[in-house]
Amino acid sequence: MNDISLGTLSIALIVCLIVSACFNASETSMMATNRYRLRHLAARRNKGAIKAQTLLDRPDRLIGLLLVGNNAANNAAAAIATVIGVNLLGETGVAAATAIVTVIMLIFSEILPKTLAALHPERIALPAAHVLLPLLQVTYPLIWALNAVTNTVLRLFGVRPEKATDTPLSREELRTVVKEAGAIIPRKHQQMLFAVLDLEKGTVQDIMVPRAEIIGIDLDGSIAEIGEQLTACRHTRIPVYRGTIDRVVGVLHVRRLPRLLADDRKLSVEEIEAVLDEPYYVPIATPLHTQLLNFQRQRERIGLVVDEYGDLQGLVTLEDLLEEIVGEFTTDPQGISRDVLPQTDGSYLVDGSATIREINRVVKTKLPSTGPKTLNGLILETLETIPAAGTGLRLGPYTVEIVQTKGQSVKTARLRLGAGADNGDSAANHGHR
Repeated sequence: MNDISLGTLSIALIVCLIVSACFNASETSMMATNRYRLRHLAARRNKGAIKAQTLLDRPDRLIGLLLVGNNAANNAAAAIATVIGVNLLGETGVAAATAIVTVIMLIFSEILPKTLAALHPERIALPAAHVLLPLLQVTYPLIWALNAVTNTVLRLFGVRPEKATDTPLSREELRTVVKEAGAIIPRKHQQMLFAVLDLEKGTVQDIMVPRAEIIGIDLDGSIAEIGEQLTACRHTRIPVYRGTIDRVVGVLHVRRLPRLLADDRKLSVEEIEAVLDEPYYVPIATPLHTQLLNFQRQRERIGLVVDEYGDLQGLVTLEDLLEEIVGEFTTDPQGISRDVLPQTDGSYLVDGSATIREINRVVKTKLPSTGPKTLNGLILETLETIPAAGTGLRLGPYTVEIVQTKGQSVKTARLRLGAGADNGDSAANHGHR
C-alpha cells in the first residue's frame, strides 16, 4: 500500500475514533443532564434545550440512535486498524493493531469523553441535540425497526417505553435538593422552604392554643369587666361567648370598637354583638397546609378548633400558621420563642403548654410528636401520674426536670439536651430531689 493510501486510512481511523467519542459523550451527557434545569431552559426558549427535551421524551429512540452510531464508528475503526496493521506488519499486525486501537479507543473514545460529559452534561448535551435530532430524523426507519424488536421484548416484562415519564420528587428528595442548593438559597430561606414542606406532616392540633388557654370575652359578665378586658386586650381578634367558652357567639375585631370605648360612653352588650363576625370552625385533624389554604379561601384569620363530636378543643390563627414557616414574630433579636427560653447553662426553660412541634423546631430535638401534642401531655403520658416540682425524667436522650406545676398540669419544665444520669432501663426515672 502506498503512502497516500496509508495516510488516508490513518485519517479515517482518527475520524472514526472522534465520532465514537462524540456519540459516547452525547450518551452520557443526555442521561446525566438535570431534567428540571433542562425544562427551565426550554421554558426560556433555549433551542438546544428544546431539542434535547424532545429527544429525552423517547429515551428508547435516543439510545438506539446513539448505540447504532457508536457501534458503527467502533466497527469501522477496528476494520481500518486491522487493514493498517496487516499492510505494515503482515499477519502478525492483526493482533498488534487490535490491541493498540482497543487501548486508544478505551481512553480517548470512552473514558475521557464520558468523564467530561458527566462533569459538564449541559455544555455537551445542548449542542449535541442540534446534531442528534436531525440525525434521528434521517435514520428513523432503521431506529424504528430496531426499537420495534427491543420494545416488544420489554413489553413482555411489563415495560412500555412510550409511556416513560419522570418520577416526581418526593418531599424528602425535594428537601435534599434545597439543602444541596448551598449558597444559591440563603440559610433562612432554606429553613422557610423546609418548614413549608413540613406543613404536610402536622395538623391543626399540633399548633392550636388549648381550650383552657383561650382568652375571650364573656357577655354574661359585667360591662365594667368587659370594658377593662377590651382596653387591656393584646389580641386583634378574640372569641366572644356567653357563660362558657363552649357557647361562642362570634369573633370580635377589637379595632371596630374605638368609638364605643371613646369618651365616657357606656358600652352595651348589644353594641358588641352588632359588630361580631360569625365564628369559623376548623376540624382538629385538618393538615396545616390545607388549613393555610382554607384561611386564604375563607378570608379568615382565626378559627375555633373542634373535635369529631363538635366540642371546642382550641383556637388556631393565621399567625400561628405563618410562624410555622417564618418563625416567631418577635422584636427581641435574642428571643427564639415565647415558650422556649434558653438558659446560660445550656438548658431550656419550657412552658408546659408548648407544643412538641415547636420544641423540636426551636431546640432541634427529636421528641416524639405522634402521641401527645404538648410537653405537659408527653410528661404525663410518660410518668402516668401528675408529677410534683423537682421530679426528673428521661425522654429518650433528653433530661427533663419539673420546675413548676399548676393544678393537674406541668407549668414549667427544664429541658437538658445531655443524656444525664440514667438509673435504669425505663423511659422515666422520677422522684423528689
